[in-house]
Amino acid sequence: MSNSDRRTPSFSRFFETFSFLPPLSDQEVARQVQYLLNNGWTPCIEFESASKAYADTHGWCGMDMSVAAGYYDNRYWVMWKLPMYGCTNPDEVLQEIRACTSAFPECFIRVAGFDNIKQVQCSSFLAHRPTGDRTFAPVNGRQVGTQQGGGGGGGGW
Repeated sequence: MSNSDRRTPSFSRFFETFSFLPPLSDQEVARQVQYLLNNGWTPCIEFESASKAYADTHGWCGMDMSVAAGYYDNRYWVMWKLPMYGCTNPDEVLQEIRACTSAFPECFIRVAGFDNIKQVQCSSFLAHRPTGDRTFAPVNGRQVGTQQGGGGGGGGW
């Protein structure tokens, strides 16, 4: 297998911050949400089906975007309700993540933090993966030239 084959998105899918880690616990999600709130960012929950959640090209130019999580050309996800303006407690966000997961269990769900002054997204992370998701592989399961689990970020290069 050539190096270029090892760099394909099927070996190294980056979704958002921490996508290379195992799924986060509720306590870990709450700490990340608290970080968003401490920075004055507005939490927003988004979801998307597995078939549309990952974009491996940069729109018209064909650039591989597996290494640029957070780039939004052809990566818009569906918003779960409105951004959580005025949210002050991570438990509120966890409650909405649970509701979104209950409604869309086979979708990826992420939490984004928006700066309402600068009008930009400052952070995002995966809060839920679909049951049959194969885009995450434990670090010790990532090997060059193997096809175990797909990647989840560490890839095979």
